[in-house]
Amino acid sequence: MNTNYRSSWLDDDLDALRELARSFCEKEIAPHMERFIEQHHVDRDLWRTAGSLGLLCMSIPEEYGGGGGTFAHEAVLIEEQARIGDSSWGAALHSGIVAHYLLAYGTEEQKRLWLPRLASGEVVGAIAMTEPGTGSDLQNVKTRAVRDGNEYVVGGSKTFITNGGQADLIIVVAKTGGDGAAGISLILVEGDRAGFRRGRVLDKIGQRGQDTSELFFDEVRVPVSNLLGAEEGQGFIQLMQQLPQERLILAVGSTVAVETALAQTLSYTREREAFGKPVFAFQNTKFTLAEVATEARVMRVFTDDCIARHIRGELDITTVAMAKWWTTERAMANIDECLQLHGGYGYMTEYPISRLWVDNRVQKIYAGTNEIMKEIIARSL
Repeated sequence: MNTNYRSSWLDDDLDALRELARSFCEKEIAPHMERFIEQHHVDRDLWRTAGSLGLLCMSIPEEYGGGGGTFAHEAVLIEEQARIGDSSWGAALHSGIVAHYLLAYGTEEQKRLWLPRLASGEVVGAIAMTEPGTGSDLQNVKTRAVRDGNEYVVGGSKTFITNGGQADLIIVVAKTGGDGAAGISLILVEGDRAGFRRGRVLDKIGQRGQDTSELFFDEVRVPVSNLLGAEEGQGFIQLMQQLPQERLILAVGSTVAVETALAQTLSYTREREAFGKPVFAFQNTKFTLAEVATEARVMRVFTDDCIARHIRGELDITTVAMAKWWTTERAMANIDECLQLHGGYGYMTEYPISRLWVDNRVQKIYAGTNEIMKEIIARSL
């Protein structure tokens, strides 16, 4: 597709990073995607290879082992991973979410202990919010961390946890006392603690290479120093402060998914013939793809504006909620149009468009459902 559009937040440094990220994704991920899907997790060496190339925790300061960059650096890798159609590797959550909870709320000791190891790929990170009976309603989690002397005793279960199968460090959302939001705290739980166990890697309709897991905490004892933040009861505020970046990550991925679906469909419809001429020659095909191209551009411009605002520290909760629900909603609608233009082949798993369609469906659900995003927006009206 011919376009002269260039994102305003890009520069020469990020262009060079894109070349590295694209090469990494094409060489280290793309050839192994089918195997990742079959085994329901990426190879552990993938994390270490990415770390050795400086592709993990790029927006974490250099003094903690990171790249010293901004969210723009993370966005470039997210884009390149999305362009090859991979949903197995949970790097965006590891670097863009877990590491930033530690950077924002961790003690100096916690940051120096964990951030360099997250950046190197030695440690894989996860955050455990969702429970079997609690999704977007984080105030009412049932997992508890009860203080016993110099330790917390953590009990409960979590589900739908990205990176759960491989995580060495889990940020656990737990009740430490008090009602509602005031009783929520974030507790660091290491993956080798007694009483901690992983359940099954969940059998999902999409993102099948991602080790999304159940996690169980059976009286897991951790030191009180594993509390994230200066005092108990800060967890809900911490979550609200960090969730905007998670939602922006989804907007970036959804935007690239539509751009990728459009490129695939343009190629397919120009090669595939029906009634003696290319499918692209039919007016319906051209008009449909003109609409998809327009929506892809609008998504890109909106997402780019959010990225630029976020880099400046100006991205507000309402705007990113708009970006999250709208881009994920439009992604599904437009990918569906592209799948339709593939005809029966679009329903075959051998065609990348089918995987794009099924992998992106969950974007409307996690990081807060789109219905919750609309509630957030409505409060600002």
